[in-house]
Amino acid sequence: MIELRDKNTNERLGTIEDSELKFLVDELEEESETDRDYYFDADTVEMLEADGASPGLVALFRRILGSQAQEGMEITWRRV
Repeated sequence: MIELRDKNTNERLGTIEDSELKFLVDELEEESETDRDYYFDADTVEMLEADGASPGLVALFRRILGSQAQEGMEITWRRV
């Protein structure tokens, strides 16, 4: 399992499967091989959905972003 956390507050946001992490790594830009965070906003979620993200992954990110969907947030991940 992969745990997602808010980069600023370290609040636990949810978990995703390895296959969903692979999808994110393939879709999103990483600054280095050790990069473990991504910036998400409403546009990012829409792009992921259009590119074939699972309905569960899309729903998770929409729930995580909530009222912050327009301004976005940085989310980190780690294996648990």
